[in-house]
Amino acid sequence: MHATVGDTLLVHGRVVGQHDRTAEVIEVLGPDGNPPYRVRFDDDGHEAVMSPGPDSVVRHKEPS
Repeated sequence: MHATVGDTLLVHGRVVGQHDRTAEVIEVLGPDGNPPYRVRFDDDGHEAVMSPGPDSVVRHKEPS
């Protein structure tokens, strides 16, 4: 998994009834775009450091 600042991380819900969450990558802490990432969740503004698992997908930002 590779991401850059500004990409969106989509984290799928792990159990029935749990909603998907999206978070903006605000800092890449690993080498060459690899995890861990500092992210800010869109729904509540919470910031966390994550090493996303197989339930996550990176949506790359569109070039300007």
